[in-house]
Amino acid sequence: MLTIGTKEIQINEEIRDKELRIIGEDGAQLGIMSATQALEIAAEKNLDLVKIAPQATPPVCKIMDYGKYRFEQAKREKEARKNQHVVNIKEIKLSLNIDTHDFNTKLKNAHKFFAHGDKVKVSIRFRGREMGHAEYGYDTMQKFAEACQEVANIEKPAKLEGRQMLMFLAPKSGK
Repeated sequence: MLTIGTKEIQINEEIRDKELRIIGEDGAQLGIMSATQALEIAAEKNLDLVKIAPQATPPVCKIMDYGKYRFEQAKREKEARKNQHVVNIKEIKLSLNIDTHDFNTKLKNAHKFFAHGDKVKVSIRFRGREMGHAEYGYDTMQKFAEACQEVANIEKPAKLEGRQMLMFLAPKSGK
């Protein structure tokens, strides 16, 4: 059995069903017949017998050029992969007492990431006594989210997880 994508396809002698519904190469119904009769018809036309709907009763088989079918299937899958856009997650690390210039630099980097269509994970790591002032971390995160408000949406709001506060931002779909 050959596998194309995720489907296993039976061709020619691999088909062992007693009765099959046969479709010709032009798409016309040839009726219900045995597998041997169908194979003879396919051999006369120098084509293959391919099972296209194994779950149907009786199973549906089509007479076609299997090599050409496989080539077109591979071409379609390649085209689908080419049009697919992979979304990456970029991380920006802030600190609790970040200065204005550093904040603006990180903000500018985040805007670049959003322009490329990537998601951004914003994190603040709390060290030592900073754990007692988590509210300052929330304020910094809110300030960052408000500065990105025009180009991004908050996918997951700021949340303290252990010694780290995380927030996820996703680009707005309008771009």
